[in-house]
Amino acid sequence: MQEAKPWDRTLLEAVAFAGRAHQGQVRKDGRTPYVSHVFRVCLIVRDTFNITDPRALMAAVLHDTVEDTLVDFDDLQTHFGAEVAGWVALLSKDKRLPEAERERAYIEQLARAPWQVQACKLADIADNLMDVGNLPPERRAHAIARARQYLAALKVHVAVEVKQPYEIVSRLVEEVEK
Repeated sequence: MQEAKPWDRTLLEAVAFAGRAHQGQVRKDGRTPYVSHVFRVCLIVRDTFNITDPRALMAAVLHDTVEDTLVDFDDLQTHFGAEVAGWVALLSKDKRLPEAERERAYIEQLARAPWQVQACKLADIADNLMDVGNLPPERRAHAIARARQYLAALKVHVAVEVKQPYEIVSRLVEEVEK
């Protein structure tokens, strides 16, 4: 029998916070509650990538709050500290910019990001790829191309701590394309 692990109250608070922030949102299939995505990203970081740092797990579950909800950096900093808020900011696109410029800036910030942020992004890519089958054909190609774009940006700059997760996600892209 495994020894019980102490639970991290702040991580559980981040899960509840994300649930409230994404309330009423659905995935692109129009049926799946959006919050399931951020929960799965957190589980991929923990269970597939074997990363147990509670701060990285909080960033994973909160990764879309600034980009896709009314939550801002200050809200996250107040509740979860500057480090987690900063990591979530690095995982967020600046929607004030035109799309091409926004993507370029986002890719640059991912390439310079700490390994915890790169792990969260790799888990995000993995979960989005798992949903590709629920998209119409024209959106599938776009989703796969976007995943490849992010992987290419990370390839040169991937931190040693996330080399194995990078390989896992790279293989997943190959599987999904077949």
